[in-house]
Amino acid sequence: MHAQLLIYISIIATSGVLNLYLFAYVFRKRHLYKSISTYFLAYVFAIIIYCFGSVFSLMSTDIIELKFWTAIMYLGLPFASPLGLMFISKYLAIKLKRIHIIYMLAIPTISSLLVATNDWHHLYYRRFEIDPSLGAPYFFQEIGIWYLVQGILTFGTMLAAFILLISHYKEMSKQYRSQIIALMFGQLMPMVTAFFYLLGLTPKGIDPVPMVIWVSSLVYLWAIHSSRLFKLMPVAKDVIFNSIDDAVLVLDESFRLVEINRACKVQFPSFNHSLLGMNIEKVWSELFNIPFTVKIGVTEVSLKLNEEKVYQVRLSMLDPLRNINGYLIIFTDITEIKRLQTLLERQAYYDELTQIYNRRAFLQRCETELARSQKKGTSFIIMIMDVDHFKKVNDIYGHHIGDQLLEHIVAICQLYLNKGEIFARYGGEEFVFSLSNYTKAEAEELANTIRNHVEKTPMVSPEGEISITLSLGIAEAERGVGETVSSLLNKADKALYQAKGTGRNKVSIYLKGNIGM
Repeated sequence: MHAQLLIYISIIATSGVLNLYLFAYVFRKRHLYKSISTYFLAYVFAIIIYCFGSVFSLMSTDIIELKFWTAIMYLGLPFASPLGLMFISKYLAIKLKRIHIIYMLAIPTISSLLVATNDWHHLYYRRFEIDPSLGAPYFFQEIGIWYLVQGILTFGTMLAAFILLISHYKEMSKQYRSQIIALMFGQLMPMVTAFFYLLGLTPKGIDPVPMVIWVSSLVYLWAIHSSRLFKLMPVAKDVIFNSIDDAVLVLDESFRLVEINRACKVQFPSFNHSLLGMNIEKVWSELFNIPFTVKIGVTEVSLKLNEEKVYQVRLSMLDPLRNINGYLIIFTDITEIKRLQTLLERQAYYDELTQIYNRRAFLQRCETELARSQKKGTSFIIMIMDVDHFKKVNDIYGHHIGDQLLEHIVAICQLYLNKGEIFARYGGEEFVFSLSNYTKAEAEELANTIRNHVEKTPMVSPEGEISITLSLGIAEAERGVGETVSSLLNKADKALYQAKGTGRNKVSIYLKGNIGM
């Protein structure tokens, strides 16, 4: 065995040993690296078989040994590049369909079988023999049709992996770029060497690719140790960053946009990578046509896109304690939550039939208005309104006509409410008003206006015109006596009782000591 051949064997053996060490190292720590280690281990294992198969083929002394070790070598060689593409895809969180994986592994499987049985069909090599001028272990070959198929797959998968890494380089944060460069180099070295081999620019009768694999192995080892490949990687980021439903913006310490996730592109289609590097105020203005007013913490923002949506926008710092400066803006779509909240509020505070306030809402708002008027020393009045003989309407015409009559009355009342009055259905056919800054005379005038309008405006129904009248009781809050909403309602109810007791279709005012008409 001459010196040059010994050098070839030593270099390839070094590649095999380095990959064996790489395999053992990752295998021992595979529990830390999750599922990506499986793809990487399969990739490295194929390279190990390829390298050691090449070593023993270079130690062959006749054609039988050379063919045997070539067949062994082909248990790894055709699988290496497809497995490398699968590893890179997993690293970049690109999901490969099962059918694509089957296709990529089917061709290498066929190649392995065809090489082992080549003497029977010559589909892989038309001729494969000891080189007549150089002798063993150098070989001379004429390629067959399947050699071309395997070659296309090998170059195609290596090139695809390389292009994927390049295409994702700009999208990656700086902390990932050293990993991307290492992986690109690891894919580029064997691809370029194989290209030179096909052009006849490498030593005759020798496959040079395993001779350069040791360089790729060293780069991978460096990436694992120095740039925390597998521990800190885009695939981990993808699980947290790209797979969540919330839109996320990453800003640097100068509030420039440096990264966005997939959900951001989905929720805001006008977002694109051309906005990267721009200040967030400019980005916000261009996208949403409103100024950027978000502060550290949580802000509720309404954005008009194709439809108006409400977002909970959370602005927070990254992790300055670990020297990770910058900011996160997270958009959580709460449109549906707000819609349901509004619906629940309407159900809780609005009357289902008339769509005005219900008793609960009236009492809550009235407490606030009374407290405000007492603080300012202004007048405050509560007025209760009852529909006269409403039970007869239900008995004669039915409840559905009774409901329409209540809606008819509410519509008339709303014509005269324009000064911030609180108007509610107190229960059944009884309604209540709170009137801030009204004098008793103004309240009485409003009550009589509504009463007269209702009396003169019968409701037109399928059953004909239905006339109705109203009775109203008014009570004004006294100053300096600790008046409450409850006490006012009680006084207004007494005034209403007086109006109904004296013939109905009247307005009665509660006066201390007696009730005035």
